[in-house]
Amino acid sequence: MPRNNRISVKTTLIVQCLFIAAFATAWFCLSPNQQQRIEAEVRSRQPLADVNFTNRMPAAVLPFYDDATVVSDEDLAAVLTKVLPRFSREKLRPNYVEHALRIWGAQIEFDSPDLVSGPQMAQYLVNTGEYLASWGGDVEPILEPEPDGIRIRWGADLTASVHHDHMLASMAEAGVTLDTPVFTPARQTTMEQILSEALRDFRLDERETEWSAMAFGLYLAPQGTASWHNGQGRRITFDMLAERLMRKHRKKGVCLGTHRVYSLMALLRLDEENGSELLTAATRSQIMQFLHGARDLIIASQDPDGSWPPNWHEGADAAANKDPNEKAYRRVIATGHHLEWLAIAPKELHPPHDSIVRAADWIVQKTLQTPQSEINSSYTFYSHVGNALALWRKTSVPEFWKKWRADHPDAEHSDAAAEDSPENDDQDDKRA
Repeated sequence: MPRNNRISVKTTLIVQCLFIAAFATAWFCLSPNQQQRIEAEVRSRQPLADVNFTNRMPAAVLPFYDDATVVSDEDLAAVLTKVLPRFSREKLRPNYVEHALRIWGAQIEFDSPDLVSGPQMAQYLVNTGEYLASWGGDVEPILEPEPDGIRIRWGADLTASVHHDHMLASMAEAGVTLDTPVFTPARQTTMEQILSEALRDFRLDERETEWSAMAFGLYLAPQGTASWHNGQGRRITFDMLAERLMRKHRKKGVCLGTHRVYSLMALLRLDEENGSELLTAATRSQIMQFLHGARDLIIASQDPDGSWPPNWHEGADAAANKDPNEKAYRRVIATGHHLEWLAIAPKELHPPHDSIVRAADWIVQKTLQTPQSEINSSYTFYSHVGNALALWRKTSVPEFWKKWRADHPDAEHSDAAAEDSPENDDQDDKRA
């Protein structure tokens, strides 16, 4: 009799189950990055960054010093009055909102209806409806939904975020959590998807990495995540980010090269305060050497009036090489930003204390003597001044302001100009 070559249904099911089990075993033996790369190839998409977000609240880099010799309560209040977010709601520039949000925080509520509160600023950035209500329907939304994440539109356009990952870093500094709802033209999601997209999109050869380093550090340090893979499958570490920030000449980078210094100081602090898991010992040593160099240069370049020049990176040669056509606000940029990073730096990275006091005295008087309309047009620069001075009193801008306002109920009601004036036309400084 002929043999029966048919395979029973039971046997077929057993083979299929064994195959599925073998596939599942092989799949789970792959790293998350390998899984995502395979899935991305099947779906013809870029893979998301292979980060498991166990943390929702961003870290905060707190100041060390409460020094009334640097700035008094009265002078700090006067400076903060000049940088209150008194923006027009019509055609509100994202760059203004991001800078105001990072210093005033996402929770501050103002008594004056002429001021934009923290929740309003945050909603403007994460809610497309609020953004379009300000700009109208003829502009592209600032939030661009991707299949698995949200990309932020950035560039020189006044309707966009000016720098790559600046909005993300500002939200992190403002305390915006990763589970905060985000409303795009296509769907509702959360801040986690913005961070995921940023991690996936990051490239080491980008022109600006200052805010990527800040944002990634603030969100990832509390959960001890020191590396991830980007959309090209390349492993990225905070060591690499730090090396990238230190690679070029000190004059390179945004705001006269000062943001690189601040970001490096912040990474050191985040590493120290979160188990020393972000950076290797070698990288920590290199950053300290870089920051010691920055300290020596600002000691040598400081003007007798206490200000730091735009070419601070030239050290002792700065005065001789001064630009005869220097714009006044560029000195505000250098002095305000240096005071900001020094407030979160250990004393071994400080110039002599008298140098810090003179710089603060200069920047306070400069701010108070500057017409409000000029500060409005250069708001991004002066916001750093307000933040730096608050840090030197071991507080935050909103924390100090709420206490001051309680004793001075008319603090938010001034005759200061409320119009949102154009920013400076200088393309380099416009990227502050």
